[in-house]
Amino acid sequence: MDQIKMVDLLVQHNQIREEIDSAIKAVIDSSAFIKGKPVQAFEENLARYLGVKHVIGCGNGTDALQIALMALGLEPGDEVLVPAFTYVATAEVIALLHLIPVMYDVNPRTFNTDGCNSFDGIEDLITPKTRAIVPVHLFGQCSDMDAVKAIAEKYNLKIVEDCAQALGSYFRGKKAGTIGDIGCTSFFPTKNLGGMGDGGALFTNDDALAEKIRMIANHGQKVKYHHDIIGCNSRLDTLQAAVLDVKLRHLDEYISARRNAATSYTKHLKGLDPLETHICTPVESNFTTHTYHQYTIIVKDGIQEGNTRDRLKAFLAEKDIPSMIYYPLPLNEQDAFRSIAKKREDFNPDSEDSLHNSEYLAQHVLSLPMHPCLTEDQISYIVDVIKAFCS
Repeated sequence: MDQIKMVDLLVQHNQIREEIDSAIKAVIDSSAFIKGKPVQAFEENLARYLGVKHVIGCGNGTDALQIALMALGLEPGDEVLVPAFTYVATAEVIALLHLIPVMYDVNPRTFNTDGCNSFDGIEDLITPKTRAIVPVHLFGQCSDMDAVKAIAEKYNLKIVEDCAQALGSYFRGKKAGTIGDIGCTSFFPTKNLGGMGDGGALFTNDDALAEKIRMIANHGQKVKYHHDIIGCNSRLDTLQAAVLDVKLRHLDEYISARRNAATSYTKHLKGLDPLETHICTPVESNFTTHTYHQYTIIVKDGIQEGNTRDRLKAFLAEKDIPSMIYYPLPLNEQDAFRSIAKKREDFNPDSEDSLHNSEYLAQHVLSLPMHPCLTEDQISYIVDVIKAFCS
């Protein structure tokens, strides 16, 4: 059996090596490494795939989030709602723009923005300064965008979707990232659609927003050397665009392989004593498809003393099985945000802990190897090791 990796990029690359090599050679031959024709071609092809009017490439997923907030015209001191259980970039860009991240809890089984005593209390966090909400489609499936839109419409909030981990998933027939005002994604190599370096993109159906986004990403200019607004330098380079355009043709195939791997994991893990007592497999919401960017389990305490999740992770490592903790601290417990972020207790001191789901998940989630080239033998071995640990 081949070595098990969290993400096996080399095997995936070897399957399409000739296509990739040809695309890269064409860019090298043209020597148009910045703003070459493949950039526009990829943007148009991705827009067609997503069913959205505009796709604008940029330097990375974090830049995409920052540019989105800049395009919405938010002012320093404005408040932006963001989940506490997500990657730091989602809230980092809020702080960088001198906005206030206001953190809400997530569903403890889907990890997302969708009720279950989490998003239900979000109205308690809204003040006259609240201007936007950034739902995150974590681990591969969509948050409840109907609920997000209802809140946004009631309080006149803008919606920026962070779909860096869920590109290709659907919410009620619409692709992730195309439902709010702006969608943002990352093309980090391990993503569903990953490049050979950094890259990102923004999506929108709003013509005026698209024009402003393109300006911001290009030093605030429409005409060269004429800078109408303050912008930044964030471009998707031609080589990355060419690689991504090749991989886009295979994206649905990759998602199908991820889903098959997830089905196999769940089949082997579910209903097997003593696993069912200690391991919670991922839950798919009924309003979204799941791309399984991560296959994340919840490991309950109860096997030996201390944190069972950490012990399982160490046990897997002893058997040459990698695993990852996404994420070991919720954002409200990160030192960088302690003095600037707000949560429900800051608005109502009598409130109980409003982020208890996020805090619990940080102590109990564990992501297992997941990629399109994961084999049934590898999955069986991983599950057998988990069973051995639990027994």
